Amino acid sequence: MNIWDKLAQNPPFFVLAPMDDVTDTAFRRVVAEVAAPDLFFTEFASVDGLQSPGRSNVMQKFKFTENEQPLIAQIWGLKPDNFYTSAQEIAEMGFDGIDLNMGCPTPVVTKKGACSALINNPPLAAEIIDATKKGAGNLPVSVKTRIGFKQKTTEDWCGFLLEQNITTLTVHGRTAKELSKVPNHWDEIGKVVELRNSMGINTYIVGNGDVASREDGLAKASQYKLDGIMIGRGIFKDPWIFDSSAQQHQKQDFIQLFNRHIELFEKSWGADKNPATLKKFAKMYINGFEGASDLRAQAMMCTDLTSLKALVKESII
Repeated sequence: MNIWDKLAQNPPFFVLAPMDDVTDTAFRRVVAEVAAPDLFFTEFASVDGLQSPGRSNVMQKFKFTENEQPLIAQIWGLKPDNFYTSAQEIAEMGFDGIDLNMGCPTPVVTKKGACSALINNPPLAAEIIDATKKGAGNLPVSVKTRIGFKQKTTEDWCGFLLEQNITTLTVHGRTAKELSKVPNHWDEIGKVVELRNSMGINTYIVGNGDVASREDGLAKASQYKLDGIMIGRGIFKDPWIFDSSAQQHQKQDFIQLFNRHIELFEKSWGADKNPATLKKFAKMYINGFEGASDLRAQAMMCTDLTSLKALVKESII
């Protein structure tokens, strides 16, 4: 029984979405300490980069501790051979599964034909899935995608993916062109569940997009008969979003959590990672209280980890 089978025994399960320069080992440990999801994902890592002279930079994305498990490694790229070799390596690293990124809409990757651009190239997508499954051994292989590239092609594209015998399909309910500029099309995600059922297969369906709270996720899962819910940007509004107790948190809870994040970042990376990446969390931790905008502006002015750490510690009462 793989990790998806285990989670599906008690639906709906909750998943923290893969987000580049966000869901690294330090941030996942922060989330794990306050309110862990049922499943973590890594940042998305390039298999073509992993099998290149730039390998060491990509390997950072696979760093994790036992506190961040169960954990899925998410990968992306263009060369099936690199997916095969990378899947073999990932299978030896202790991950619980491998997910293929066929949903990222960022032009820097889609212009290369990768991620959501694979919606326009089903033959290559099939080769990538097959190569990954062969390299993954006993690890389950899943896919995260969108409902189309420039326009909705939900039935055709997701139907094609369901034919590939993948363990789980996570569907973000927007096209790549829509980015996050329109409301999430949950009805389209519901169509994927109906399609799965009509095909008589056992692939789990996870819904993703604009989930505002755990309660919202439960409601969406019930309405659209989903096996699981993936939350991404919602974590920026509420680091405790996976907490079933719905406890209220005050300014000091957020500031102390930011301080903890900085500590874990420093322990995890030292000088190996640019501390400027922490600034993107400033609005997450410093928001919604008197003086937040001024304190956030000061945080954004910090030029190194030492000054940011000092500023945050001074703000703890």
